[in-house]
Amino acid sequence: MITLHGFAASNYYNLVKHVLLHKELPFNEHLIYNNDEQFLAINPMGKVPAITTADRLNIAESSVICDYLEETYPSNTLYPEDSAERAFVRQIMKISELYFELPSRRLIPYVFTGSPAPEHVKDDIRKLLTRGVNALCELTHFSPWIAGEQFSMADIYVYYVNTVVNAFTPKELNWDVLAEIPGLKEWQAKMSQSTIAQQIEADRQANMPEFMQKVTAQILAAQSK
Repeated sequence: MITLHGFAASNYYNLVKHVLLHKELPFNEHLIYNNDEQFLAINPMGKVPAITTADRLNIAESSVICDYLEETYPSNTLYPEDSAERAFVRQIMKISELYFELPSRRLIPYVFTGSPAPEHVKDDIRKLLTRGVNALCELTHFSPWIAGEQFSMADIYVYYVNTVVNAFTPKELNWDVLAEIPGLKEWQAKMSQSTIAQQIEADRQANMPEFMQKVTAQILAAQSK
């Protein structure tokens, strides 16, 4: 049986969990934090999530895990059959990660410590987010799903990327980034109503107090060195 390693407050943990639930695959959850020595033995990079396959192979990086699950368990497929359409789905995933999630993530240390982000940091983040907005305005369809008629890996990926964007950019940058892309917020609301998304959100909320305590302690310890 597959084991999913990580913690429920992580958006990347949750997107892999959503894929597992969508594919109706049996799996165990191993709730563990990325600075734990036991987790570092599974993934030396210390990035959440990781999985251990039924064959005892450890795999890290969310997109790699998602592709492994799709290729190994093709039921309830999340990629189109056509190679060009698959590339289109992956393009949306990659742009959302590089130009939406990662820039927004730079705000996290400032939010957790209560100190304002410097203006030059905010300017850099805005520039990257603007590139992401422009690209996703061109690529997304919402007809009814993000890449067209088929529910795909891009729907799951962008939905959980957006949780980080929406958590930090409206307050820290005074910018509702998701509203810049026509149809995105309506699609996001529809995604949040699925049984799987609601189950994952309940688990995330339950994990948040412990997560907040741990990450705040880590940031403060790093700043004191």
